Amino acid sequence: MHPSLKTLLDELAAYGDAHDGDAANRASRMLNITPDTGAFLAVLVRATGARRILEIGTSNGYSTLWLADAAAAIGGAVATVELSPAKIAMAHTNFTRAGLLDRITQHEGDAGAVLAGLDDGAVDLLFLDSQRSAYLDWWPQLKRVLRAGGLLVVDNATSHAGEMAAFTAAVRADAGFTTSLVPVGKGEFLAVKS
Repeated sequence: MHPSLKTLLDELAAYGDAHDGDAANRASRMLNITPDTGAFLAVLVRATGARRILEIGTSNGYSTLWLADAAAAIGGAVATVELSPAKIAMAHTNFTRAGLLDRITQHEGDAGAVLAGLDDGAVDLLFLDSQRSAYLDWWPQLKRVLRAGGLLVVDNATSHAGEMAAFTAAVRADAGFTTSLVPVGKGEFLAVKS
């Protein structure tokens, strides 16, 4: 990782912690992944050779930068989906600062609609860090867009286990997936498609 990107990631992590810690910002929280989760995602991208990455939940682009830097090293790219225009603009600025804008495609809108527009097997690695109440409804599309051998990574698997219980149960019950819960950051739920 280039030192300037490391500096930017440290800056964004500190900003996210300070911003989210202020009760006045509750509605506009960044809800970033932890730095160790970012490093874990980067390792997963490189280890799996994931060149077609989809992230659902951009926020200010912190996790996207971890994914895009790792993808760039292997000739890959990241498509990321976000509903908030303010967060999309903030993320775009951060992608430009990082010099990774050419590796990232931003989509504004509903993730369900974006998923519905993707081809079968179009995604090597899908990182899910969004509206947890929608995950179960998205499940048919999530598994459709993942290629065979593709990896689904879901954040907040231990910090919000109750909110995700029905979703993780559905994934675990699907014979086409092998799952694991990894105690990194706020918990990462991994599912590999057979």
